[in-house]
Amino acid sequence: MPYGRKNNETHKEYKKRVIDSKSDSFCGAKWYNATIWLGHGQTASCHHPPAHNINVKELKLNPSAIHNTPHKKLMRKYMQEGKRPKECEYCWKVEDIKKDNISDRVYKTEIYSDEDLQKAYDMPWDANVNLRTLEISFDRTCQFACSYCNPAFSTTWVKDIEKDGPYKNIQSDGRGHFIDTAPWSKPLEEGKNPYIDAFFKWWETDLHRTLEELRITGGEPLMSPGTWKLFDWFEENADKSNVRFAINSNLGGKQILIDRLIEKSHNIPNFQVFTSCEAFGKDAEFIRDGLDFEYWRKNIRRLITEGNLQQLNMMMTINALCLLSMDTFLDYLLELKKEFGPQYPMFTVNLLRFPSFQSPLTLPKEIKEERANCFQEWIEKNKDLANKDGWKYLQDFEIDQLQRLIDYLRGVDTPHMFTAERPKLLNDFKEFYLQYSKRRGFDFHKIFGYRKDFIEWFDNIELLTNTGMGKRSSGESVADYDDPNVKEPRGWNTTVDKLGKNQ
Repeated sequence: MPYGRKNNETHKEYKKRVIDSKSDSFCGAKWYNATIWLGHGQTASCHHPPAHNINVKELKLNPSAIHNTPHKKLMRKYMQEGKRPKECEYCWKVEDIKKDNISDRVYKTEIYSDEDLQKAYDMPWDANVNLRTLEISFDRTCQFACSYCNPAFSTTWVKDIEKDGPYKNIQSDGRGHFIDTAPWSKPLEEGKNPYIDAFFKWWETDLHRTLEELRITGGEPLMSPGTWKLFDWFEENADKSNVRFAINSNLGGKQILIDRLIEKSHNIPNFQVFTSCEAFGKDAEFIRDGLDFEYWRKNIRRLITEGNLQQLNMMMTINALCLLSMDTFLDYLLELKKEFGPQYPMFTVNLLRFPSFQSPLTLPKEIKEERANCFQEWIEKNKDLANKDGWKYLQDFEIDQLQRLIDYLRGVDTPHMFTAERPKLLNDFKEFYLQYSKRRGFDFHKIFGYRKDFIEWFDNIELLTNTGMGKRSSGESVADYDDPNVKEPRGWNTTVDKLGKNQ
């Protein structure tokens, strides 16, 4: 149990006691958590808000400026005042479905002590803060090109656009995921990257003492030299830091990398692996292009049986296509839990919002309702299953997140405030997957043909006039925060907002 919650205290009770006592919008992640893309110099308080640029000039005097940016400080001010930053709408939308819903800001706050949270709330809004939890990405190198990813996070996606050009006639969302190679996210040359230099300077001098959890994301971290540099640091300095060390990996890399990961895990006393999947078999291979599902499953078992893992974590990114086989995938996760224990794996359920045409909300009402009913039945069937020692296989937060997905499918109409009208979403759903299938050598109808209702709906989608996507406008890039003294970043309205249920 996270040490922020008292014994037997529910998430609802914790929220009322700790979070609501400060403000209606308080989130500890704005102070103590960061996601930082060191390759090209962007950051966010977590993976939900859009990223913004780090002022490289500030790093010379203050390496912690890779986290303590003017923009984050402004968002902290809003939260101290009880105002909702629009960039945090992921959580507002979940909370506004119904009164007692628990959003990610609760999960991301409860991991900190009551004392640290009170200190954050009381401190000047423009003060510098030492991180407790951190996600870093060294670069975008990745051998996968998942359908919901884009060139900003995958070099294989870059190759897709370079080879076949932009995707045509995609008309929704303002982010233009599939227009170009995202040149703004191209990593700086090795040895000439001030953001990586600032991180290791901060790490060596102070961060390794105050940080509680460090997690490396990607791209694919096993393909990044910085990852192995940190592994070596922990091997040589294990007694200097109590940080929990974790890594995201698609676990689809060459065998030599998997072998090395297993070997290095034995040098770290508190080590976790996060991997991603949310569908089963051929469905998963289609969604996560580059995945060999059976090879991935083999590596899962190897890590559990041969590695030194405190926990294995399964990150499920819920998109429209994964819902079709997600119940089978949940069965697979449950079988692993029965064999190896409840924490092998633990799973999280993350709702895809961008690109919005891949959101599960794009599906027709009938399929959404059928899937919601299926997942509800799965919960009821399995929620009380336990091992011989009485440990339940499904944790409360896993059940809560599945229930949140069910409520989302039934009660929300649009994934975010800028979602295009439905005809454009449907157009883009069909256009994208037809082009994606052709480029990647998939047979869409063969793979998903076991759901005749889905295929019939897909085939009947009417395509709109081919307009192309054109050039990116100033508000279309998550990298468009180019003012080092950010007050209101271009491309996203950060002013306060009371989001409605379906806004």
